[in-house]
Amino acid sequence: MLKRLVSTFAPLLFAISFAPAWADEYSDTVSIFKSAVESGNFFKTAYGYAVFPTVGKGGVVVGGAYGEGRVYEKGKLIGDTSVTQLSLGVQVGGQAYSEIVFFEDQRALKEFISGNFEFGADASVVAITAAANASASTAGTSAGASGGKKDATTVGKYVKGMATFTVAKGGLMYETAVAGQKFSYKAH
Repeated sequence: MLKRLVSTFAPLLFAISFAPAWADEYSDTVSIFKSAVESGNFFKTAYGYAVFPTVGKGGVVVGGAYGEGRVYEKGKLIGDTSVTQLSLGVQVGGQAYSEIVFFEDQRALKEFISGNFEFGADASVVAITAAANASASTAGTSAGASGGKKDATTVGKYVKGMATFTVAKGGLMYETAVAGQKFSYKAH
């Protein structure tokens, strides 16, 4: 009987003991982006940002991605967000990555949290990791490699008040596809 109780409750106790580690996934992800040269500079001047610790992406001809995140204004948590992506084109594989979207000013943040915000297929994303195809570009056609987490493939800049960076976490995906990202927002 004792053996059955231990085997039943051991996984629960194990999960509870690591709960604080799960709570830190946002701060850990922010730390990664802060230590990267290109995205790190944005923390000094950005009005706010949305951070997604893990976005999962996969596809064969038709692809999709999903991730949950948080939105910060002047360093203060103001709400939750999610990102979904649908892509169509030549693609195969699966990938996980972290993403951050910086807001240059209050107007850009308000546009993002106004409801369902969408990045078109022409949005620019900077990949910050070493990989054969590290880009999570919403255009789906970019590829590149960089030296490490502190190096970026291109110089990041604001486009329409927003700048987006990604860090590949794992997986392998080949794609030449057209895609867009759609974000939802829920205030705290």
